[in-house]
Amino acid sequence: MEEIRKAAKLLRDARKVVVFTGAGVSTESGIPDFRSPGGIWTKYDPDEFLYQKFISSEESRRKYWAFSKELWPIIRDSKPNPAHYAIAEMWRMGKLDVVITQNVDGLHQKAGVPEDRVIELHGTAWWVVCLDCGKRFEREEVHRRLLEGEEVPRCECGGILKPATISFGQSLPPDALMEAERRSASCDLFICVGSSLVVYPAANMPIIAKRSGAKLIIINLVPTPQDGLADVVIKGKAGEVLPKIVEEVKEM
Repeated sequence: MEEIRKAAKLLRDARKVVVFTGAGVSTESGIPDFRSPGGIWTKYDPDEFLYQKFISSEESRRKYWAFSKELWPIIRDSKPNPAHYAIAEMWRMGKLDVVITQNVDGLHQKAGVPEDRVIELHGTAWWVVCLDCGKRFEREEVHRRLLEGEEVPRCECGGILKPATISFGQSLPPDALMEAERRSASCDLFICVGSSLVVYPAANMPIIAKRSGAKLIIINLVPTPQDGLADVVIKGKAGEVLPKIVEEVKEM
């Protein structure tokens, strides 16, 4: 495929690559998409999980933790797919600067990308934080409490516990956002994979990269609003396309 070869040439010639990943990379590992038809919101009302509702309503927190009890084992037991491994291979090839991800599942780290090379714009599902005292708990520890019958777990200080993910209506962590913008502006190749590029400010990253002179590759199953900016657009599954690009580079 000609587009695979074009993308491989860009990767071969690049010295500082940023890979930006969205839900389309996680769904290939069996983690449900929040937006697609038949996704997880067909069973739950997303309005119930607005950050403002979560912090102000015990009933909203109860509904959230019931949802969480169902979702967490799926995330915990998920395995990296070929897309994650292809991105980790870019790191081993000396090409990858960072991964900027909208995903909260930790699968990039499981695949072998160092923790300090993953910028998690929407937080992580692997930790729970107290909104009052700031203490962090491993998610599995809180999950055990849910299984034992707690409906709305609290911190030992009495504070509200919340997974360290960014909820609807909650601001992105400023440090992660600033770092993502800085890395996007300093790369020479930006690869966007599995993102619809409609959620801002995360979707600004490819624009920042392109304006700063980087080449742009977009890999997604459906068109995105930024396809017109890209040097290469490939319609396909992340787990099928990325390994082909990496293999092509090795053959070159």
